[in-house]
This record gives sequence, C-alpha cells and structure tokens, in this order.
Amino acid sequence: MTDDVEMVVVTRDPQLPYSKGLMAQALMATGLPPERAYQIASAVGERLHDSRQGTITLQGLEGIATDVLGDDDGRATIARFRKWQNLTRLAQPLVILVGGSTGVGKSTLATQIAHRLGISRVVSTDTVRQVMRAFFAPDLMPEIQYSSFEAAAGVRIPLPDWSDVDEAGFIEQAKSIAVGVNAVVDRAITEGQRTIIEGVHIVPGFLDRSRWNQAVVVEVVLAIRDIERHRSHFYVREWETDGIRPLRRYIAGFPKIRKVQDYILAQADKQGVRVLENDSIDLTVKAVMADVLDAVADYTQPAPAPKVVGG
Repeated sequence: MTDDVEMVVVTRDPQLPYSKGLMAQALMATGLPPERAYQIASAVGERLHDSRQGTITLQGLEGIATDVLGDDDGRATIARFRKWQNLTRLAQPLVILVGGSTGVGKSTLATQIAHRLGISRVVSTDTVRQVMRAFFAPDLMPEIQYSSFEAAAGVRIPLPDWSDVDEAGFIEQAKSIAVGVNAVVDRAITEGQRTIIEGVHIVPGFLDRSRWNQAVVVEVVLAIRDIERHRSHFYVREWETDGIRPLRRYIAGFPKIRKVQDYILAQADKQGVRVLENDSIDLTVKAVMADVLDAVADYTQPAPAPKVVGG
C-alpha cells in the first residue's frame, strides 16, 4: 500500500500545539543532522498554520523535504522515513552494539543514536567491567583490573615467544567482559527494552548469539585507520573531559591501542561485521541509522503508517 495521499503523518489537534520537537526527532531518526531536521519540522509547522485542513500527508512531507534538502536528498529522506514507520510498530526489542578501540568515537555515536531513537538505556562495557571488579578479587580475575590497552599486565600464564602479550591480554579481558555484556543483552531481550551497548569489549565473535533471533540486533565496529587523526582524538577528549581522561596516559599507550584496533578489525572481517570509518560523526550516525532501519524492515510487514506526530 503506497497511497501517499492517504498516509497522514501529521495531524494538528485544535486543542494542542504542533510538536516541532517530535517531528524533528522523527526526522533525525532517518539520519538527518539536527539542524536539517528542525528546518523541515519548522516548515511543516508553517504549512499547518497556513492549512485549513491541518494535516500533512507523506506526499506533502516529501514536498517540504525536497524544498529544504533538494530533490535527491528529499526523496531519500522520505524513503528512510517510511522505514522509520516500521520502527514505531516494532514489537521485538532493539539492541545496538557498537565496538571499536579506544578513542574512535563509540560513546559519541551511542549518545547520538540514543537521542534520535529515544533510547534511554545506554550501557558502556567499561561500566560492566567496573561492576565485575566489585565482585571478583584481583587474584581471581586480574585481567579486568586494567584498561583494555594495558591488559597485558593481567596475563597470568607464560606465552610462546611468537605471541603478542598485549593482544593476549586484551583477548582475555574481552572474553571475561563478554560474560557481563551477554547478561545485558539477555536482560534487554527478556524485558523487551531497546538498548545500546558500546565499548572496546564488543568484539565480533566473542558474544553469545543464541538469543539474537528474538530481537533486532545491529552490530557495528568503528575505526579510525589514519594514525594521526586517531591520535588527535585524545587531545580533544582530554579537553572535553576537563582532564578526567589524561592525554599523557593515552598517548603513551597509543601503540597498544592501535594493536587492539587491528585485532578488532581482523575479527570483524572474519565475522562479517560492518566496519565504519568514523571520518565524520554525522555520516557515521547516518550510516548506523540506515543499518538499524534496514534491520527493522526485516522484522515488520508493510502496513499503513499510523499518525505518528501530532499535537
């Protein structure tokens, strides 16, 4: 059913104001940057103000989007908006997994995606590790007592001369933290909660996938392959956190951080997990949102869209 004329996406209730914020959030869920989404939402508000009918159909929304964005981008936005309608009807829990080495922008991406999708549950694997530290003594589980790029200090057994102790330490740590991450995924599925989990310990192939068929699970890995651009992220991060994450420590450990990235990317290649080069956060957000909407489309059947935004 593709009769856009009958597909009402905005209805103005005479007793309530039009919600430009809700309209903008719906558009941001298609991957649009906030400023563009608010431009279209404002234009919708103006159209409603001038319209005696007080409604906007999908066809009308497409006209507004093409006026603001141009023909190609406007039509592409509406195509993604159609898929977003599936997300509003999704019965299954949605779990988004964002992996990648230290300093590639995982937390920023998770926050942006959570805002666009209205997801309140965002979990870091560093938080999972911190909780596990409270329950396991250092002698029992030394590998979780260190940062991911310093985990070699937790390796307890002799290694062959040809092995890399930094990589071995990270693997041990990631496998241990995977137990906690699996518990978070299981809880999200059991409770039907939309959840984002981000962190260096989201390593392709390390997580239990036995229940993933009960949810829409989207897994991506972020990367910054350019060495100097990756290094520059730590300068920005120290400024943004007011020194809570000191630059000197990360720069000293940078060669080990790059080793961890190489290992994660190799695992992603083996497991067929998509790797996104994080050149631009806006483009990365758009790519992940496209993956989410495509995954959701596989779990929903085409149906007339409900009235999704109104006042």
